[in-house]
Amino acid sequence: MYSRILDIKKTLIRKSVIILGPRQTGKSTWLRKYFPSAYYIDLLQPQLFREISSNPEQLSEIISFEKNKHQLFIIDEIQSIPILLNEIHRLIEENKQIRFILTGSSARKLKRTGSNLLGGRLSRFYFHPLVYPEYSTKKYNISLEKILNCGTIPFILDSADPYDDLSDYVGLYLKEEIQAEGLSRSIDNFSRFLQAAALCQSEQINFTQLGNDAQIPPRTIIDYFRILEDTLVGHLLPGFIKSTSRKAMTSAKFYFFDIGIGNALIKRKRIEPETPEFGKNLEQLIFLELLAYKDYRCKDLELSYWRSTSKFEVDFVLELGNKILGIEVKSKKNPAPKDYKGLFALAEDIPKLQKICICRCSTARTTKDGVTLMPVEKFLKMLWKDELI
Repeated sequence: MYSRILDIKKTLIRKSVIILGPRQTGKSTWLRKYFPSAYYIDLLQPQLFREISSNPEQLSEIISFEKNKHQLFIIDEIQSIPILLNEIHRLIEENKQIRFILTGSSARKLKRTGSNLLGGRLSRFYFHPLVYPEYSTKKYNISLEKILNCGTIPFILDSADPYDDLSDYVGLYLKEEIQAEGLSRSIDNFSRFLQAAALCQSEQINFTQLGNDAQIPPRTIIDYFRILEDTLVGHLLPGFIKSTSRKAMTSAKFYFFDIGIGNALIKRKRIEPETPEFGKNLEQLIFLELLAYKDYRCKDLELSYWRSTSKFEVDFVLELGNKILGIEVKSKKNPAPKDYKGLFALAEDIPKLQKICICRCSTARTTKDGVTLMPVEKFLKMLWKDELI
């Protein structure tokens, strides 16, 4: 089992928590390992689901019976029965010593209840697929090339046939998260949308163009992106709009929560270095690592990208207080200044901008014009050691 870096123990001293993350990212396995003495309620068990969904008060009866032996209760897939939040709210108010850990793979049903997560009585955490400190240890020694082909969902990385398992995973998502919940009227339309979305990853979203490609109205495309966000399968990266001398574009960029998902959707079995697809997947990897770092370590970090109407672009802009980093991602081994000219353009508005170009060079170095060229692994090591931010 991979060691995970999310730490919720300090928070549990003060309050209960909810952990949201896509299916098969390892939430349940992790919780069973790190909280073996907790009482576990799995709402994916058919009989238990039927009993509690027909009579939510049963939860109180279970807690009442077990509270002398357990003070921590884990409820898996809480979005299956969102009305249980009312019971949990009451139980927390009645017994200040009880703690709950709730998990969910979709925030959509929870939003529909109108609940504000018990008025602040739950602290929210996000659970990501494996990140660099978890998969890069000597025990696993997983190569960058494998990550860019397979992604970092734990059971996919361990699979003897990652491509087939990824294809099955995508099919399961379509069936269980979309069709079963009635989130889309047409699975065929949604399937075409997913393939189009996979092709436009790391690019600005053009709803009209995407709708034309998928033969779906632009308004429906917007709704579909909301479904991906609510079911934690996709992320939108907003545009950085604080530049003044060059007008910035505001359209968001899109990324799936895992690199392998996009590969499976467009039936891409393998990517090779020095190809455009390799560069796109490398950019997605950096985004996912930055997003996980924000969620796990630095919640105040603001993450965006910048593109001017005159087509200058910086892949990622990181803001924390007065510190601003501009990050460009290139798959080349020796990028030239023309490859990261967007950093110079943004620095005209932000003179203190720290300029970084992540690439496949062998060693880190700072160029005469103030850009730090950094190997991928070096960047990820520094990021997770809190040496960049």
